[in-house]
Amino acid sequence: MPTLKERLQADVVTHMKSGNKTALITVRNVLGEIETREKSGKEPVTLDDAQLTSLLQKEASKRRETAEIYAAAGEDDRAAAEVAEAEVIEAYLPAPLTREDVEKIVDDAIAALAADGTELTMRQMGQVMKPVTAEVAGRFDGKAVSEIVRAKLA
Repeated sequence: MPTLKERLQADVVTHMKSGNKTALITVRNVLGEIETREKSGKEPVTLDDAQLTSLLQKEASKRRETAEIYAAAGEDDRAAAEVAEAEVIEAYLPAPLTREDVEKIVDDAIAALAADGTELTMRQMGQVMKPVTAEVAGRFDGKAVSEIVRAKLA
């Protein structure tokens, strides 16, 4: 299975052939941002899929915020362009989880710790959060996950 970066690079050619300028420009911009992140710092690094997912989420979020600013200023064309770019980026993100899905993941993590004989109180919140965060990564708001774990342990 190709990595996220490989998918983005392959899609540049696809968008070029299809003539989809918005998608082409957006994917090229995202690849440029990835290159910048990988080459910044003292030593070049290669971002893994989790890091790329985080970067894509930030890029999509930036575009959504910019679209809101344009819409508030009455620049509907520019707002629509930003939303279109955000949608192109979001197509590369994993499907978001529902609150019920996250609650089930939290319940499973709590059950696994309880099966190991761990007495669960608020002090064990970190032990619950660690496996849950790893599983949920990038597909649900971290603050909301924290609130769900708090509620379950209370």
